Amino acid sequence: MRRERLVFASKISGVVGRQPSVILSAVYKLSRGTFKAAMVYCSSHVVHRNGMEIENMDVINQEDTVPFTTADGSTIRELLAHRNSSIRQQSLAEARLAPGVATTPHHHAVTEEIYYILVGEAEMSLGDETRDVRPGDAIAIPPGQRHTIKNTGAEELVFLCTCAPGYEHTDTFLEN
Repeated sequence: MRRERLVFASKISGVVGRQPSVILSAVYKLSRGTFKAAMVYCSSHVVHRNGMEIENMDVINQEDTVPFTTADGSTIRELLAHRNSSIRQQSLAEARLAPGVATTPHHHAVTEEIYYILVGEAEMSLGDETRDVRPGDAIAIPPGQRHTIKNTGAEELVFLCTCAPGYEHTDTFLEN
C-alpha cells in the first residue's frame, strides 16, 4: 500500500444536486517521492472521484497533521474538520500549551466547544468562574462565553478541543 501525504489542498464550497458539498483540489506526495493530483468532491458521507462513488472512512493520525497557532495563541493540530475530512458540522483538534502559558481570553459568537484534558494541569476560566482542571476533565464552553486556559503544571498541557460548528479563526474574538 502506498503512503500518501497531502502537500496542497484548496476547496470550493457549493451544492451538488441537493447536497452541500466541497470540491477539493489536492496534490499528494507518494511514498516514492512522486506526486499525484486529485479532484475530489465530498457530499454527505460519500466521496465522488472521477464520477465514481466510494465509501469514505476518514482516519487521520495526529503525526500526519501540521500544527498551527490559533487566534487565541494555542498550538493545535486539526485532526478532523471540513478542511480534511467528510466531517461538516464540527471539528476535533489536539491543543498544546507550554508550562506557564495561557490562551488569550476570547469568546466565539457561534461556536460551542468542549475541552478534554489529556496531560497536565491547568486553570480554566469561563465567564467569572475559574477552576483547576486535570486529565480526565471535560469542560463545556457555550457560545458567547469568555474563556481562557492556563497551563499551571510543570509539563506541556495537552487537551482535545471539539467545536460545533467547526473551528474558524473568524469566529474567535479576543478580549482583555
